[in-house]
Amino acid sequence: MGMRGVSLVTSRSVEPRPDGSSAEPVAIPMTSPAPAARAVPGPRRTDLRTLVGSGDRIGLFTLPFLVVGLAMNARNPSPFAVGVSSRTVRAGALAMLACGVLTWAWSAVLILTKVPRGELITGGPYAVVKHPLYTSVALLVLPSAGLLRHTWLGALIGAVMYAGSRRFAPAEEAALSATFGAEWESYRRNVMVPWL
Repeated sequence: MGMRGVSLVTSRSVEPRPDGSSAEPVAIPMTSPAPAARAVPGPRRTDLRTLVGSGDRIGLFTLPFLVVGLAMNARNPSPFAVGVSSRTVRAGALAMLACGVLTWAWSAVLILTKVPRGELITGGPYAVVKHPLYTSVALLVLPSAGLLRHTWLGALIGAVMYAGSRRFAPAEEAALSATFGAEWESYRRNVMVPWL
């Protein structure tokens, strides 16, 4: 730490020591508020709110539908039953699940590595859609997991989750625009499927 914002106060009184000698004046560092710092380019501060984005609100939006859907399915599964049980459906569901989990994991790794450094994520699955973490879970993971359990409930909950992501995404995007400015606008214009 430099000397900016630190003043030195010199003790004026000379106290006698127990052995009879007098003490020399002592310089005591006293801190004072430093002048206001100017914003400089560099890493942005990252907190849990930044990492979570809209995920908590999307989860809370989806939760009641999930609870009611699971309760209804447990009580009477026939309305949600998938009428076809074939190897083709199972293979398709497994492929969807694999793609969804890989996209989700890739997105999560990018968030955990780039967001703390204050970087806007524009590559990988983010080059395809603006919110691949939410989209992959809502449109791939939940529906395919439901199909593997022979129920449409996963697709229904996925649709609700996707609706929640569309509802809360504008606030997240406004925050990104405020933080990254022209960089965000360029990304937004160049993402392959901006509406998804």
